[in-house]
Amino acid sequence: MSPSALIPVTETPTPPTAPALFHEWSAYLKPEDLSQIQAAYHFSESAHEGQFRKSGEPYIAHPLAVASILGEWHLDSQALTAALLHDVVEDTEVTKNEIAEQFGRPVAELVDGVSKLDRIQFDSQEKAQAENFRKMLLAMARDVRVMLIKLADRLHNMRTLDAVHPEKRQRIARETLEIYAPIANRLGLNSIYQEMEDLSFRHLFPDRYRVLAKAVRTARGNRREVVGKVLEGIERKLREHGIEAQVQGREKHLHSVYRKMREKHLSFAQVHDVFGFRIIVRDNMACYLALGLLHSLYKPIPGKFKDYIAIPKANGYQSLHTTLFGPFGSPIEIQIRTSDMHKIAEAGVASHWLYKSSDTSLSELQQKTHQWLQSLLEMQSESGDSIEFLEHLKVDLFPDEVYVFTPKGKIMSLPRGATSVDFAYAVHTDIGNRCVAVKINQELMPLRTELRNGDRVEIITASHAKPNPLWLNFVATAKARAHIRHFLKTMHFSESVQLGSRLLQQALSNFKFTLTEVSDGKWDKLVRDSSAKSREEILSDIGLGKRLAVVVAHQLLARSEPLPDETRSGGVVIVRGSEGFAVQFARCCGPIPGDPIIGIISKGQGMVIHTHDCPVAAKGNRDPDRVLDVQWDANPTKLFDVGIRLVVANQRGVLAKVAAEIAAAESNIQNVAVDPDDGGTYTVMRFTVQVMNRIHLARIVRDLRKIPEVVRISRTKG
Repeated sequence: MSPSALIPVTETPTPPTAPALFHEWSAYLKPEDLSQIQAAYHFSESAHEGQFRKSGEPYIAHPLAVASILGEWHLDSQALTAALLHDVVEDTEVTKNEIAEQFGRPVAELVDGVSKLDRIQFDSQEKAQAENFRKMLLAMARDVRVMLIKLADRLHNMRTLDAVHPEKRQRIARETLEIYAPIANRLGLNSIYQEMEDLSFRHLFPDRYRVLAKAVRTARGNRREVVGKVLEGIERKLREHGIEAQVQGREKHLHSVYRKMREKHLSFAQVHDVFGFRIIVRDNMACYLALGLLHSLYKPIPGKFKDYIAIPKANGYQSLHTTLFGPFGSPIEIQIRTSDMHKIAEAGVASHWLYKSSDTSLSELQQKTHQWLQSLLEMQSESGDSIEFLEHLKVDLFPDEVYVFTPKGKIMSLPRGATSVDFAYAVHTDIGNRCVAVKINQELMPLRTELRNGDRVEIITASHAKPNPLWLNFVATAKARAHIRHFLKTMHFSESVQLGSRLLQQALSNFKFTLTEVSDGKWDKLVRDSSAKSREEILSDIGLGKRLAVVVAHQLLARSEPLPDETRSGGVVIVRGSEGFAVQFARCCGPIPGDPIIGIISKGQGMVIHTHDCPVAAKGNRDPDRVLDVQWDANPTKLFDVGIRLVVANQRGVLAKVAAEIAAAESNIQNVAVDPDDGGTYTVMRFTVQVMNRIHLARIVRDLRKIPEVVRISRTKG
């Protein structure tokens, strides 16, 4: 191969014609299948008659171009038919049922999966976009051809984006870069992935693209001698040892070069691996033989070897990667793979249609893709709305991966930055929900520890354990994030239902009623009238402050008259401390058992407990229906944080004495802060300690006063 035969910067292909495509497809399709596709073409042409693209060309040119891209992968007749019809439901009066009648239900389902939801009204552009992705991805989970058609559709739109208004052009390019290109990468569609990235880069940063493209073209000429010498050396070395191989020069696509410059803060002159080399050999054994020969030809750079043959990427990609010191001291990247691996690397999941083979790597690829698509279904079932689902999807599209081992030696692939909690959820949802600790390489480590390649991970579980909200701050996989949020929402709902039930019972007691006396008929009428889904939803809304208990009590009992003040005594709400999310303790006053307290219903937060004299609670005119009479349970079931401030003599060892005294009083120290030593006689220490009640706090204070160095001690709030 000549050194000038490098893969060029992205160029827009010539638009296809219908007769030329029909001729190409006849090489692998049956005559009856080709007849259906021709009928679909004429149907689409008629439906889009009079419609033109922004570029001025007839609209039919777009679905034809989309079908042309799919034909390169030898997709079946149903997919090609759907590609030709993919916009008729969205842009014309044709319905899904009409398509089903003429071309069959499978084609109609494919078209429906690709179609947008423009005819449904959404609150915002963001929500509409998110819902479109959600619908499309769920359709893809049922049939991956939906996404293949959509990717081909987006690729052609990107190729013709110059005709679109600049503001819309930027939005489409960013959406492609953030969502579509990573999905193409996840499905192993390498050529589409790279072209989408380059086209997005060109439209998002046209000046940077222009400058970088010019620099690459210049470098291509300047480095011709280097590329030629490396190619010649590799070919000669392999030939001498009887290894048949195709050696190709490979130019990195522009966005990849730009990303490397930005992430590593390099100038273009410092990026030495703009050109790489790809070696395609006969079988796996030849891959490793070629690797050994190359390492004897040029010195390998330590830490720059990756074996994706033994451990394939999640999208099925397989190759050996190595970086060597070239003949002029510049690093050169080399990929070594078989021809089957090369086909999968370029076509990814589409290789199922393009290269019919019994090769095990294909079945493994399909299995991995199926697992990922099933995880999408699982995610959407646990996501609250479409925007949250889209957020999970973005998290799940990390390109870099780490490979770790289970205790039994099974290899698991996780995104870079994944923690042991991500690993636990990857093994099984129940393992994730019940994990309490982790051993990494036989050593106990924090759950937030990031995993590295080759780590052996063992999760320790407990039957009573449950997910911690703080895990959301460090998990890296969409599956872990979705399961944690789902668990917390479910728990939040359960706790708010319990609190709502107690608050409604208190409100009903003002009418001399109990909750058990309210008939099912009255509940059913209230659920219907308030557009709620269930009785539990109403109780949850009461617990979260979205509905007032006294109003719901009026509605249940069909009372319209106001409640006399003298009958407002009702039942007192007992606070145990174990209510969870539904009852919160105000940080402004930090109430603990023994403090006189009031409860205030705060919308969306449930009941917030304040001390009676809290200025924050007293501030403003509060709705009397939101202020509740509450009192502590005789035996609270949790420890409460409380702040104490000590003025102490500035002497060595005083902090240790104070800490020892607090521990002796059976209290935990949650936090400690000491003012900087300014050389003065006294200094200030601030502790957050856990107590059972005011009596416990008083005992701690009494014991601390016995320390000679303690001058003054007080409780702090806020």
